[in-house]
Amino acid sequence: MLGSVPSHVLRRTALTAAVLAGPLGWVTAAAWGLPTALGAHRRRLRPVVAGSPHFADGKFHNTMETPALPPANARKGMLRQLHEDRHVGLPGGPIPLAHAELPAEAAELAVTWFGHASALLEVDGQRVLVDPVWGDRVSPSPVFGPARLHPAPVPLAEVPPVDAVLISHDHYDHLDLPTVRALTASQTAPFVVPLGIGEHLRMWGVPDDRIVELDWDESTTVGALTLTCTEARHFSGRFFSRDTTLWASWAVTGPRHQVFFGGDTGYTPAFAGIGARLGPFDLTLLPIGAYNDAWHFVHLDPEEAVRAHGDLGGGVLLPIHWATFNLAFHPWAEPVQRLLAAARRVGAQVVVPRPGQRIDVLDPPAVTDWWSAVGSGAPADDDAVPTSPVGARTAVQRLLGRSAD
Repeated sequence: MLGSVPSHVLRRTALTAAVLAGPLGWVTAAAWGLPTALGAHRRRLRPVVAGSPHFADGKFHNTMETPALPPANARKGMLRQLHEDRHVGLPGGPIPLAHAELPAEAAELAVTWFGHASALLEVDGQRVLVDPVWGDRVSPSPVFGPARLHPAPVPLAEVPPVDAVLISHDHYDHLDLPTVRALTASQTAPFVVPLGIGEHLRMWGVPDDRIVELDWDESTTVGALTLTCTEARHFSGRFFSRDTTLWASWAVTGPRHQVFFGGDTGYTPAFAGIGARLGPFDLTLLPIGAYNDAWHFVHLDPEEAVRAHGDLGGGVLLPIHWATFNLAFHPWAEPVQRLLAAARRVGAQVVVPRPGQRIDVLDPPAVTDWWSAVGSGAPADDDAVPTSPVGARTAVQRLLGRSAD
């Protein structure tokens, strides 16, 4: 009888039963699938990554000195901010979505933004899917961690066949286990990833012949496209081990058009070198959100994104890494507001699609302000991350569309 029930329904039913069972069940639910989601252990990664010139002393390094954590004397204030300001980044209302009609044939140059850093590139008649995340939480746990602020605007099953899947690094908001498994089943394209991430994918059932791992400045070809792994200023890790896999940005070079995908990165002078070698780029996708003084070196702020766009020789700038998950302490709409102000000062061309909207980059639309009506606002108490069995039960009931008792 269970054979006729979809596996995701069984998983959800088991998770709900565990949470509603009380404290022990709540802990079980929080840890559901944890070992698998964490990915490959550093011992398994070591043989793959040890030969990289960017790997030393057991971890990867940025070219520039890059503190990834605030100094010890700042951590107390940061913890207080985590407690007091964790809701500042929530939207004030529902986020409007678009549902793109994706053409049967890929265009000369187009992009569909699905939210955060997930996008579908159409370059010279081929398709590249970047940092696809369709999961409900960017976390190893189904109970804890940042939840989506809006639904996925397009079902993953509606994404047409792609020629490659690009991953920038292994943080949960860029590398999502449920999405990887779904793409492994529904697509045939290779996963093109920075060094080490292939071991995560192998653990999760991706066939070896569908994995291409590259170091910075290495390339692979897919049809008429050249995919080049380029430098980023960031870090990696899915639990306590840090920097055991490489992080990257990507250049997608076709016969006629070039696209740069920033993934997640702080500002680096390397952008100018990438622009000189591989640009100019007709389109850049650059992160603008989740900035904070505590991690300034590893996340672009909106003004730095405009600067990077200029370094890269960018034509049209599409902002990513905002709107979909609450990952920092700035107001929800602030990143795009600051971006447009900075772009106006230097005359940079920007497009700001709604999640799910497809943009013809060769005929980009004028910017339409859809975010001001959403605004930024404080949530009701029941939107908080659950910190108790009661809170967890409420979260699961909300997930299933039922009100809490």
